[in-house]
Amino acid sequence: MAEGHHEPHGHDVSQGGAPQGSVRVDSWIWCVRLTKTRSLAAAAAKAGHVRVNGERVKPAQSVKVGDEVRLFHAGRERVVIVSRLLNKRVGAPLAVQAYVDNSPPPPPRTEALAMGVRDRGAGRPTKRDRRELERLRLLGPDFRRNTD
Repeated sequence: MAEGHHEPHGHDVSQGGAPQGSVRVDSWIWCVRLTKTRSLAAAAAKAGHVRVNGERVKPAQSVKVGDEVRLFHAGRERVVIVSRLLNKRVGAPLAVQAYVDNSPPPPPRTEALAMGVRDRGAGRPTKRDRRELERLRLLGPDFRRNTD
């Protein structure tokens, strides 16, 4: 026991609670704070929104150091490379050390708001409303640039 303290489940604790070998993908996604709950991570995997090294995976699929994990969650794709395995949820400063983030930058908030937003309960858009929304979507950021 001088070489590192062991937990009852056989995970080596000498690395700050990080197990050796592999961890479930849903657990790891939750531990590194890519989702708020483990059940959300499992649901994303079941729905096919999680890929490990390009393959769709089930929630119990194992991840290892060096694996590429792609998660589509909350309207955004996250692409991360596993650099450390975790089996317990950790604080944000430690969580970001467990992966290398290669995700594309999120879209600017102003761009998301510029899409035509309808009032809740306004009903089905008329043909005229629909055409106006479609025009705004097609013009998108170009429309705002031309207003200078």
